[in-house]
Formats: sequence, structure tokens, C-alpha cells
Amino acid sequence: MLSVLIVILIFVAIAVRQVGRLRLEVWSVMLAGAILVLLTGEIAPGKAWTAIDWDVLVFLAGMFVVGEGLYRSGFLAAHAARLFAGANTTGKLVARIILISGLLSALLMNDTLAIIATPLMLHFSRVTRVDVRLLLLALAFSITTGSVLSPVGNPQNLLVAVQSGMPDAFGTFLTGLAVPTGVSMVLVWLVLRIGWRDTFHQQFALERQGHIADRKLAHLSVLGVGLAGLAIIVRMVAAWMGEGNLFPLALVAVVAALPVLLFSDKRFLVVKHADWRTLVFFAAMFVVMQSVWESGFFQDLMQRTGLDLGSVEGLMGGGILISQLVSNVPFVALILPALGQAGAGTAQYLALAAGSTIAGNLLILGAASNIIVLQNAERHGAGFSFWEFARVGIPLTLIQAAVYWVWCSLVL
Repeated sequence: MLSVLIVILIFVAIAVRQVGRLRLEVWSVMLAGAILVLLTGEIAPGKAWTAIDWDVLVFLAGMFVVGEGLYRSGFLAAHAARLFAGANTTGKLVARIILISGLLSALLMNDTLAIIATPLMLHFSRVTRVDVRLLLLALAFSITTGSVLSPVGNPQNLLVAVQSGMPDAFGTFLTGLAVPTGVSMVLVWLVLRIGWRDTFHQQFALERQGHIADRKLAHLSVLGVGLAGLAIIVRMVAAWMGEGNLFPLALVAVVAALPVLLFSDKRFLVVKHADWRTLVFFAAMFVVMQSVWESGFFQDLMQRTGLDLGSVEGLMGGGILISQLVSNVPFVALILPALGQAGAGTAQYLALAAGSTIAGNLLILGAASNIIVLQNAERHGAGFSFWEFARVGIPLTLIQAAVYWVWCSLVL
């Protein structure tokens, strides 16, 4: 029970973010929580070590290197100048961010896109004078929503696709979730427009030409992204062919980072400026959430409330709420065996994927990609507060949940 109280304290600290003159950073708050659960004996050191998903940490570290290379080389700013040149108002810019980020997150995984695209939002804000919080929130909500569409959009979808035994995972996700996901992406734009109604008609001119400062670093970073995409495809094909996980997810990021680490003369600068604080956050989060799960509090709560995780509404509701405290990937991993034994159908599996994913739109801690966006932005003096995220995220998630529930219940 003490671990649950510690999680509540973490939420409060992240929400307040300011104690006197001391400004609390998300990573330091979570690290303090991990230290507390260890010192109080809520989790043993050995259990804490095994709770950390090193595969995820290595994956993020490798992609941080690639993302920093794309940013530092000037590649992102140069190509974004061409891609977004026609967006001459805040509303059009936000619409393009939502559409492009949402679609790309379904291909590259939302965490990867959060790493790569956050510097772009900072660049757009500098050259257009648009509120950086609006652009960062548009990115965070769109990559979470868009990742619902694909079995490789996020880790929990990958678990659902592989462990459910879907014969055609890409086809099942696309045909089953394309319509509600498209509607949900439009909802992101509408809810943001309501929150920033006074600025959506602000006009500006984006340059059509950008400058790549370091072409060698840019080419090596792009090569890394291409290698990562190829490795993910190979990994997925192997899983579909019954070969299991042909190689660990961490190897994808190692392969992606190798061109920069081996051949760039800026390798040490890139590594130095990569976002290592976010890795500390994730390591600490794994420890805290494992201690909460071992307390049995939420398992007991689910049993007492009679939450039916075999129904569409139970899966979506449970996915959205429980993912706020134990993270969506552990939740999905726990529920999948029970669904298999119960003979769940396509609607249940897709409801689980959708609910556990849009959970990331409710509160900052609901998705890893939110933390990546926030931490990356704060390194450059930007960001958004817990309440600024929740003010948009809570109504957005409720409406999106209704859309997916109606679709999965009545159409699938």
C-alpha cells in the first residue's frame, strides 16, 4: 500500500512542479520515487533490477542518438521547411502536424517519432511565434492517436498482434481501426482549436528552403532511420512466420545508431547531448510501477469492482485507467493470456489495443512518448505542465474512448 501512496506523491509533485524556488523535473521526481520504494522495502533490489526493461532503455538510447544526429545536422529543419511550407496559419500548421505525425507514428513507433519530431516543434515555434505548448501537445496527442492504427505503432500493439495469433496483423488493425482512428485524429485538432481558439487564425510565412549544416551527419542519421525501419519489418515478418522474436528490440536501435557512432566525426558531441535524463526516468518508472503491481492493490481493486476485462467497455475502460499507474505495456502483457483462454475475438483484441494506447492522451504519465516529448522540450527551455496536458487530454480521451467503444461494439 505504501508504494501506491508513493505513486500518488509522484503525481502530485509532477502536477505542482515547483517547490519554493526549486523547480522539479519529471525525471528527478520519478527517481526519488524509485529510491523511496527501495529504501522502504516495497521492492527488493534484485526485483528492482529485473523490473527494468533494458531492451526498452537500449532502444531509446539508440534512437536518441539518431534523433540528435537528425536535429544537430539540420536535416529536420531543412526538410520540414519543404513539407510544411503551405501551412501559413496556426490552424493549418497544427493540422499538418497531426496528420503527418499520426501517420508516421503508425510506421516508426510513437516513441521513435517523439524523439525525432520534438526538435521540429521547437523550430516551428521559434520561426512562427506560435505558442510552443500548442505544437508540443499537438505532437504528443497525434503520435499517441495515430499509433493505434498499426501493430508496430507502439509496443502494446505489437504484443497484441503477436500473442493474439492474428494471421494478418497489419490488415486487421488497418481495416478494424482506420475509421475510428481517423475520426480521433480530427478530434485532436478540434479540441486543440477550442483550447487555443484565439490563435488558430494567426498568420505567418514558413521558409520553403532549409539549410543542412552537416551533410555527412545528416546522411548517416537518415541511414540509421532506414536501418531501424528495415530491422523492425524483418522482426515483424519473422514473428508472423512463427520464428518468434528473431532478435531483441534493442538491436534495432543499436543498428540505427551505428552509422553515427562509427563514421561521424561528431559522434561524441551527439552522444553528449542525447537525452540521458529520460533514460533515468524510464529506469525509475519501471521500478516504481513494479512495486505497485507487487503490492496487489490494483489486482484486488479490479476484483472488488467486478471490472469485466472480457468486454469491449471493460477492456477499454480498464486500459485507460489502469495504464495511468502501471503503464500500458505491463497491463496488456497481463491481460493477453486471460483473453486467449477466454477465446476473445477481434473486437476484444482491438479494443484492448485502442484503450491501452489512447490512455496516453489522458495524463502525462499515460504514455512513454509524452515523457519523451516533455523531457526533450525541457532541455531547450520549453514544455508544458501536468495541468495544461490534462486540460486538453481528459476531454479528448473521453470523446475518443466513446468513438472506439461504439465502433468496436457495433461494427466489429
